[in-house]
Amino acid sequence: MGDSLSAEYGLPRGSGWVKLFEAQLHKESAGWTVFNASISGETTSGGLTRLPSLLDAKQPKIVFLELGANDALRGLTIEQTESNLKKMIRLSKQSGAKVMLFGMQIPPNYGLQYTKQFKDLYRKLATQEQVELLPFFLAGVANNPQLFQADNIHPNEAAQMILFKNVWGSMAPYQKLLKPTP
Repeated sequence: MGDSLSAEYGLPRGSGWVKLFEAQLHKESAGWTVFNASISGETTSGGLTRLPSLLDAKQPKIVFLELGANDALRGLTIEQTESNLKKMIRLSKQSGAKVMLFGMQIPPNYGLQYTKQFKDLYRKLATQEQVELLPFFLAGVANNPQLFQADNIHPNEAAQMILFKNVWGSMAPYQKLLKPTP
């Protein structure tokens, strides 16, 4: 579940980090299917609305939650974002899925207090809900203007391998799940 960062916004189809992740699973003969439920512009509210039917239909073993950036862009309160993510985590866990929460950060022009609270809410939720955390999904990308599309918001094709490596590097707790199926 994600937003434009995972939905290949502005990229050639099949070139995003999710496809790179899927290709790596295939290369390792893990026997997994990846379903990308990301939508450009998605908020935690939209994700929460869509999640129950996706959990029922797909019955995932792992749910990646890459949401929240659009909440900040739209000025939602930290409490709203946190509440929606918490509900999504709990619904995912109740379905039997493991969860990886992708930490997000926003530029300081939103105000130092809001920026810090936004960054901290991911670690807080991961700790409270006992789920894995990718501390900052855009690590290695955020501070490099060469890795962004002309809008200076969306990572370009060159950034996708870095994003993939950020996710893959956080998969250690799930290595048993990723082993090839007999």
